[in-house]
Amino acid sequence: MSAPNFNTRLIYLLRTPVIGWFAHKLLRLQGVQINPRVQFGKGVILGRGAMGTVIDKETVIGDRVKVYHQVTLGRAHPDVKDRSGVERVVLEDDVLIAAGAKVLCAEGQTLTVGRGTWVAANAVLTRSTGEYEVWGGIPAKRISNRDSIA
Repeated sequence: MSAPNFNTRLIYLLRTPVIGWFAHKLLRLQGVQINPRVQFGKGVILGRGAMGTVIDKETVIGDRVKVYHQVTLGRAHPDVKDRSGVERVVLEDDVLIAAGAKVLCAEGQTLTVGRGTWVAANAVLTRSTGEYEVWGGIPAKRISNRDSIA
């Protein structure tokens, strides 16, 4: 297995004092917006450096998750100031979010992408998934289960 790319290394520095500030600025210079409050599990990979990726502050990312470029994880309505609840995206372990996918939760909702699930390129996912599924389309629908893919 190859060494993690530069941006992947930076995400693990986001929560450290002083160095985290520099890591955040370096990511922003490369077009990657990741709030320092995002919770990352072990072995997370930002595929292709995750250029153009935006990850909202309430996002929780499990272990061995792979996020590609141009991905958005967060709230569907970011301009709402007075919220009745916390909007959150949770990516469980072993999830893959392909290039250009959008995973967007509604007001007061927690959207969970189940363990081992893949979200296809350019999909717009607005609801929770089960485990080991493949989702794609706009809006995203379950295409198949992962065990049925060669």
